[in-house]
Amino acid sequence: METTAFLDYLTAQPAYRQQIVHIEHLSARPPSYAELAEPLMPDLQDCLKQRGIASLYTHQAEAVNNARQGKNVMVATSSASGKSLCYNIAVIQALLSEPTSRAIYLFPTKALAQDQLRALRELFCPGLFRAEEFATFDGDTPTAERAEVRNQSRIILTNPDMLHVGILPNHQSWVRLLRNLKYVVIDEAHIYRGVFGSNVAGVLHRLRRLCRFYGSSPTFISCSATIANPGEHAEKLTGLPFSVVDNDGSPHGKRDFVFWEPPIIDKAKSLRHSANSEATALFTELVSRGVRTLAFARSRRLTELIYTYSRDKLARIDPALAERIKAYRAGYLPEMRRQIEQELFSGQLLGVVATIALELGIDIGDLEATILTGYPGSIAGTWQQAGRSGRGLEGSLSFLIALDNPLDQYFMHHPDYFFQKSVENVLVNPNNPYILRAHLLCAAWEMPLNSNDELIFGASFRQERDELAEHGLIRERLRQWYPSSAIAYPAQKINIRSTSGENFTLFDTTSGSLLETVEASVAFFQIHPGAIYLHQGESYLVTSLDLLGRTAYAVPTDVSYYTQTKEIEDLRIVKLTRSKNCGLVKVCLGEVVVTNTVVGFKKKAQFTEEVIGEEPLDLPPQRFSTVALWFDLPQEAITRLEKEQLDFAGGLHAVEHAAIGILPLFALCDRNDIGGVSTPLHTDTGRAQIFIYDAHHGGIGIAEKGFELVTELWQATLKVVNECPCEEGCPSCIQSPKCGNNNQPLDKKAAQILLEGLLH
Repeated sequence: METTAFLDYLTAQPAYRQQIVHIEHLSARPPSYAELAEPLMPDLQDCLKQRGIASLYTHQAEAVNNARQGKNVMVATSSASGKSLCYNIAVIQALLSEPTSRAIYLFPTKALAQDQLRALRELFCPGLFRAEEFATFDGDTPTAERAEVRNQSRIILTNPDMLHVGILPNHQSWVRLLRNLKYVVIDEAHIYRGVFGSNVAGVLHRLRRLCRFYGSSPTFISCSATIANPGEHAEKLTGLPFSVVDNDGSPHGKRDFVFWEPPIIDKAKSLRHSANSEATALFTELVSRGVRTLAFARSRRLTELIYTYSRDKLARIDPALAERIKAYRAGYLPEMRRQIEQELFSGQLLGVVATIALELGIDIGDLEATILTGYPGSIAGTWQQAGRSGRGLEGSLSFLIALDNPLDQYFMHHPDYFFQKSVENVLVNPNNPYILRAHLLCAAWEMPLNSNDELIFGASFRQERDELAEHGLIRERLRQWYPSSAIAYPAQKINIRSTSGENFTLFDTTSGSLLETVEASVAFFQIHPGAIYLHQGESYLVTSLDLLGRTAYAVPTDVSYYTQTKEIEDLRIVKLTRSKNCGLVKVCLGEVVVTNTVVGFKKKAQFTEEVIGEEPLDLPPQRFSTVALWFDLPQEAITRLEKEQLDFAGGLHAVEHAAIGILPLFALCDRNDIGGVSTPLHTDTGRAQIFIYDAHHGGIGIAEKGFELVTELWQATLKVVNECPCEEGCPSCIQSPKCGNNNQPLDKKAAQILLEGLLH
């Protein structure tokens, strides 16, 4: 793609309003090769040469060398750097040299497993293996074929969910695999973060336990996008030491990375043009010029909105073009997702609007452009999404369109921070008591627990085992712990992708059909009565919500607004675990209980974001235990606020909002993973307080990371507030899109004084 010509074309358009704030020109990089320490088997060498693989990149050779020496390996290199060869070569070499050996490949999605199965068979079948020796085993595998997969397949491609609920609880049927397991591959490891990652760690520890029982000790090969703590992350997931390979030797073409800021339409309020409309405009311009483009949106709803806008706009230009774009997201049936992937790969589609479901390494061919509607929440995630284009050596173009929030605006004003900063830490917490307890119960059901299991599950094992026993969930007999007679198949009740473990169903009452399932943890926010829910480009109005039956009912509708909930929060301190002095104030970390109540919702116009109506809701409160950091406010700053007659409560509230918005800069998380509470007088401390907490049961390490880097957090927060051109506060600095108090009270000047005082 000729990127310069297209950018010149954009800047010459009448609608251009100086949206381009930065262009980073990324040069092409030549390949760097290395030799293996020991030659491969001749048949494997010949097979690779026939497929055009005559040499290995430096990182591929290093990873294969380490794995063949029995070292656990974490490969952390860029998107499209050929990471799959790092594990495929080591595994295939083992399978050829040891006829009984087996391997498990874990992928975060079924689609990625299917894609890798295709690649495996194309590369190594029929020359070296029979097709049936490689097979996927997941929820889509027909029951009639499952025994054949268990008996004949030497590489099982699956996902953590199926390992958790299908393989480990039925390990007696998988003895051949577990006894001869030589390698475990964990691909796209950066996806395993937060609650999901902490649960995956529990699953992998259970796998190691059963391998020990059956006499195997597999080598783990993990692959990830570039992250700041690859070794630590792999070690937390598995409980084993790892060698890190991050010297990326792969080539790439030149790329222009454009930071695109929607223009201000009200300077006093710093109100900007909709990022969704900007994404639609760029997407349709690229597609209409025949540029194969992938546009990412932050949510299912926004994916459907941008797709709908783009389809309608392209239909006015050329109806045939409207047929060559589609939306893609989780919630679609597997058959529909596979069809879209194939149509994109074959070139039948020119463009797709997607959630991060297409962020992963599914082979969708060579794309020329990517559009990111909003900062994905991490530098690693941004590169992962942008890397879906320009996978060959041709030039490519990526756009990052800023949203109205502190983090996006920070990068628009400080692009050097993005391009020069090392990527963030991936956070998991395998010792989260709620998660560890759940997996210990599953482990006890698979095989009685004993004292040796502390070597697998770590120092928290005994405490959480005893907690299970105290609640009557396990019982001791002859120094072993068995599940109580009332426990039946606990893995089925544990959803490893959330802390709630249960889903709500959404039905279309006009057709009686099931539309989608929605996680219980977000059900009150997405399918409350009056909510507008988008499904495959169509709007549905939720008419009722049956709490006992965990079912919502909706009807098709045609409205020009979307809905956004309002909620209020209360927080109580349970236990102080750590504290430190930072300048003039005390900063604390500890266990808390948060009560969240959805009290109403707003109706917001799709294009202008204007609030056109509000309605109350009567839903029960949700309570959960988690981890929070909190800090005092300097008395000198409080005195100054009184003297200048500024709003102290408004300043606290503004600091809370801005700090929550900027914390993902330091931790690989989404803003929705974090919550906050501010008050001039907290019941438990008797002082003015700002709390920032993990919005997940038991905590996942975000608040702890904020506690460690709190000074840097205050500095970045003050910078965002100071640099925002608005007069009284706006979504780019101190307003929050999910504030239950309608962003009242807020005082920007007071927030600046408080932050300056914290840094004094």
